[in-house]
Amino acid sequence: MRSLVWVFLLMSGVAVPARAQSARVDDLLGTWKFDLKQGDKKTGPRTVVVRPDSSASYGKETVRWRVKPDSLLLALGGEWVSYRLKLKGKQMVLSGGDLTEAITFDKIGPPTARPDSVPVPPDPDQQPS
Repeated sequence: MRSLVWVFLLMSGVAVPARAQSARVDDLLGTWKFDLKQGDKKTGPRTVVVRPDSSASYGKETVRWRVKPDSLLLALGGEWVSYRLKLKGKQMVLSGGDLTEAITFDKIGPPTARPDSVPVPPDPDQQPS
């Protein structure tokens, strides 16, 4: 299931608000759905929400994301995991990282708000060693 953390799975070595990054970030923001018939994972959340506050949620998990050109980084276990990112229209394809094969997501709408009771996970680059 960790491979699903992708999704936002999303980022770079320098903390930059989503609004200050490339216009491409706007294309990444939203609610995304994928078909679990893809790949070798048949269980798990089918919907991922990518928000402008650098949080992304799927199921009961919330992660921090960043983007770099052609890459989505997710903070997992206190470190950044990088995935290859392709965005075209309302489709997003993630590959690499801990994924055994590419996964395609379809955008189904705008992002929902993160509940105030759910914090954005810490930035691994800002954590004391």
